[in-house]
Amino acid sequence: MSKLSQQEEEELIAFIKDWLKSHGFNQKDLANELKIKSSRTSEIILKVKELYKKGGMFNIAKNLIKIEQNWLNNVKTESPEKKEFLPYNQLDIDSLVNQINKDAN
Repeated sequence: MSKLSQQEEEELIAFIKDWLKSHGFNQKDLANELKIKSSRTSEIILKVKELYKKGGMFNIAKNLIKIEQNWLNNVKTESPEKKEFLPYNQLDIDSLVNQINKDAN
């Protein structure tokens, strides 16, 4: 498969950020489901790119649907307690830093 374009990557990040908020989960919860050690945005992006290489957008969607089904059925990869909603998470901060860098140039 070809690589994700910068625009596709940005759109996926925005989608994932909104998707997590809508379900009341955070990046750590997503990292647990994706079976990655770090919940940093860069690590999540690497995993998404890996999923894309293995099957394109269909594979990304399939994996996110599986994760959502687990959450809706209260099946957790680990058993973290329900997190309180925080107004900002790593994806928000990374987006702000990226925007500041673009504005500075």
